[in-house]
Amino acid sequence: MSSYDLIVIGAGPGGYVCAIRAAQLGLKTAVVEGREALGGTCLNVGCIPSKALLHASHMYHEAGHNFTKMGLMGDAPNVDWTVMQSYKADTVETNTKGIEFLFKKNKIDWIKGWAEITAPGKVKVGEDEHEAKNIVIATGSEPATLKGVEVDNERGVIVDSTGALTLPEIPGSMVVIGAGVIGLELGSVYARLGTEVTVIEYLDTITPGMDADVQKQFQKILGKQGIKFVLGAAVQSASAENGKAKVSYKLRKDDSEKEIATDVVLLATGRRPYVDGLGLDKIGVEMTDKGQVKIDEHWQTSVKGIYAIGDAVPGLMLAHKAGDEGSAAAEVIAGKAGHVNYDVIPGVIYTTPEVANVGLTEAAAKETGRKIKTAKFPFMGNARAKAMFQSDGFVKMVVDAETDRVLGCHIIGPNAGEMIHEVCVAMEFGASAEDIALTCHAHPTTSEAVREAALACGDGAIHV
Repeated sequence: MSSYDLIVIGAGPGGYVCAIRAAQLGLKTAVVEGREALGGTCLNVGCIPSKALLHASHMYHEAGHNFTKMGLMGDAPNVDWTVMQSYKADTVETNTKGIEFLFKKNKIDWIKGWAEITAPGKVKVGEDEHEAKNIVIATGSEPATLKGVEVDNERGVIVDSTGALTLPEIPGSMVVIGAGVIGLELGSVYARLGTEVTVIEYLDTITPGMDADVQKQFQKILGKQGIKFVLGAAVQSASAENGKAKVSYKLRKDDSEKEIATDVVLLATGRRPYVDGLGLDKIGVEMTDKGQVKIDEHWQTSVKGIYAIGDAVPGLMLAHKAGDEGSAAAEVIAGKAGHVNYDVIPGVIYTTPEVANVGLTEAAAKETGRKIKTAKFPFMGNARAKAMFQSDGFVKMVVDAETDRVLGCHIIGPNAGEMIHEVCVAMEFGASAEDIALTCHAHPTTSEAVREAALACGDGAIHV
């Protein structure tokens, strides 16, 4: 029986970060992971492979639509789906091998297999039992299901996000069920590769929870790119026959029933915590009514010495949120003061244009009862964005009207996923919009739009 200071269950962005931080703090650490590669869902069948396909499809779109505008002449490229899949696989392998290197560097043991917590401080993997002073559950999540829609990734007709990454060929048509981040990213990939994409969403807006101005503009831009939307529709069923699919749905406004035929159905209605096989009920770990592991402010469960982080616990299901929690939990276990500022966690949708946000939406800020002001700066006024043929979006700032403190920021435009971090740092230090407005920004950059939005919170932007 091997003994450790800490055993982390799961090697995704939360688990491997937790393990590395713990090892840095001098704890003897092991990670239990049953996949053939480290990195969890994110690196293997989530964030990284989808971003590889998003990048490849964007390059293809640029070559076919914008290269000649820049004087780059020649025949537009064709898509070799097999080669594109190989590029995606190579990207994944490079990253997972990198985590293996980090484990060796930090002397972290990889216990291969699936874990069961048999008692506080005891983790069983296969026939072997291991002891640990502390255990961290970092098992992540899995695609959510929907009544009437049975996913079969092997057949490749009705798939979830995992199956959508490895379709045998580029489909002629696709119905995406769910207008959240996953559905829109993967729908965008296939739309750019020539697939006719229709998105069916239960709510009346896309990207639930995002700022209303972003929702409207984002849907408008995606519509220009050829993606069709059916909003306010409840999917009743999806069936597959002879390599084709059929989706039945009911419009909520009048209960009228509709049907659409398609080559592929992508179920993208979100994700749910994955804790199967851990034996949490047997050892008394309390759960929420949503199937999440209940934790306290120090990420400890109802059982002393057992912690949980990431998608397995309440909160945003984001890789970087899981990583921050993993690092903080490791610090708490090592006797330090781990901390995560949940008010400053950015979110990004990696379509083109990108969509990024941090902090409160305008609606959420108003609900706090404080006086607020908002300001927007369009990328139409940004020289760099116009040179990139991406001037449709904007930067929106939400600030406290009395203190000028930045409460949130919402960006739809080029490099949004990189630009949002300027605002994250500002919010972390309690900065005002004026602080950002007074900070010199290099020209020409898309980041100037953030400064302009901050200026608009005061006397007014310059370039609009």
